[in-house]
Amino acid sequence: MTRHIIWQTALALLGIALTFIILFQLPPDVVPEVTVEVPADGGTYVEGILGFSDTINPILAPLMVPGNPVNQDLGALVFDGLTAVDKMGQIVPSLALEWDVSEDGTTYDFHLRQDVVWHDGAPLTAADVAFTIQAMQDPGYQGDANLQDLWLNVTVYQVDDYTVRFTLEEPFPSFLYYTSIGLLPAHLLGSVPASELPSHPFSKERPVGTGRFMVETVLPDQVVLVANPSYWGPKPMLDKVAFWFYGDWEGLLEDYGQGIVHGFHPPRLEYLPTLIGMPSLELYSAQSAGYGTIYLNLTRESLPFFQEKEVRQALLYALDRQALIDESLGGQAVIADSPILPMSWAHDPSVRQYRYDPERAIGLLDASGWQDTDADFVRDKDDIELAFTLLTSDDPNMVRMAEQLASQWQAVGVDTTIRSVSNEAQTTFVLNRNFDAALVEIVLSADPDPYPLWHSTQAESGQNFSGFASEEADMILEAGRLTADVEERAEQYRAFQHLFAEEVPSLLLYYPIYTYAVDAQVRQVQLSPLFHTSDRFRNVDQWYTETEEIVVSGDEGIVVSEDEELDKTEE
Repeated sequence: MTRHIIWQTALALLGIALTFIILFQLPPDVVPEVTVEVPADGGTYVEGILGFSDTINPILAPLMVPGNPVNQDLGALVFDGLTAVDKMGQIVPSLALEWDVSEDGTTYDFHLRQDVVWHDGAPLTAADVAFTIQAMQDPGYQGDANLQDLWLNVTVYQVDDYTVRFTLEEPFPSFLYYTSIGLLPAHLLGSVPASELPSHPFSKERPVGTGRFMVETVLPDQVVLVANPSYWGPKPMLDKVAFWFYGDWEGLLEDYGQGIVHGFHPPRLEYLPTLIGMPSLELYSAQSAGYGTIYLNLTRESLPFFQEKEVRQALLYALDRQALIDESLGGQAVIADSPILPMSWAHDPSVRQYRYDPERAIGLLDASGWQDTDADFVRDKDDIELAFTLLTSDDPNMVRMAEQLASQWQAVGVDTTIRSVSNEAQTTFVLNRNFDAALVEIVLSADPDPYPLWHSTQAESGQNFSGFASEEADMILEAGRLTADVEERAEQYRAFQHLFAEEVPSLLLYYPIYTYAVDAQVRQVQLSPLFHTSDRFRNVDQWYTETEEIVVSGDEGIVVSEDEELDKTEE
């Protein structure tokens, strides 16, 4: 050991000595050159996906409605919208450079870029915008019915070749989020009936967009995209992005081990420990758009305790949510305190937080008159026990979490019976309001508007499944829809978040974490908060797998490639 250290010291001193010799022997006008490795264009990124694609068409698989994520990923890379959503959920320019909104919030004028061409070289114009909207308004449209209903209330008008006007029947600030839907080329599809779009070759194998990638090959088991050389924005460094489709996890992982696949999303939390042990695999994590919550049926007369705010608060104080996350979700989530996502511009971090405090839970229940009068370890009042059934899906992680919830509530005198059913059955029960309490995971869009989920008008047939009814909340949510001003909307949403935290109409548990696994040879991958899983490609133009060596000339800070250096030498 001593000899090894001595030799290291001797070598280090020799290196210093040689450096001094070189520096002092070089003529004063000669500066050493250094060769460094830098990113280079080229290369192919192959992603393995559990699932298959059946269409590449942005109005049939838009990001703002539930759908096949494979179709949505492809659409996000091949097509562009008038606008885009940034990592804070703000609407930013895309194919439209800017837009004007009328004072009453019902008219939007979009001014298009004039340097954009479709993948076939044809120019993008306002006619393409009008055609796309009219295709969704067409009675034969085969896409999402709610999306069609929204566009049926909008009139589209071509002011000129590069200006398009939308007129709404009433103010709707969330409208801008829908302008991020990808556009279709009128010159290719103008004569195609909307009803035929799903089966048309354009949607199956020959889509043409304005996005950073173009479709090169469509096969049953893969789709290959090639970089768009005429893209109007930053051009990708990668030559190609390929999606390989798999019907099972084992086949995907085997192909990764053979170097065929470079990246993937692990479908189950149980797979993470295995992936963490792979030395060449980098795991990227980011919050995704949604939250886990427990809907409380506030309208069921047989559950009067759910209508008491103090009981709802106590139920939340009684939960060690970090333990739930660690033990049931493998730590792949963070505690949720607001129905508006932390990465959203509308989120208020000062909202009231319910940290684990069983003593406070007991105090609230005692003060509300819910006590164990018959010594059976279950609280009661007026001959009604503080007991209910918790509905959950049969997913092992959710069942495990439900069991933990029941155990933690039992510690404060609340009795919970667990009922696990299939995902389809649970969805049906929730839609029909046929539950006491339901453990669910909600998927949200980038639009922070809480109206669809919590306004009282949505309690019977909308998405307000808890049946929350509050005049104050309704007024706030309505005010948020009357202005297009972001600051005014944020003020209303802050007020709603504080009201929600006080009333606790639903027990917020966690914000889920999305994990993306990519081989180390793919560099510059960055994962910011995801409003949609397709957002993992937000900076794909910076990804690279190839490198080249360049020579750095230190006298003037000049950087030249090896080829350029050879040319100079020959001269």
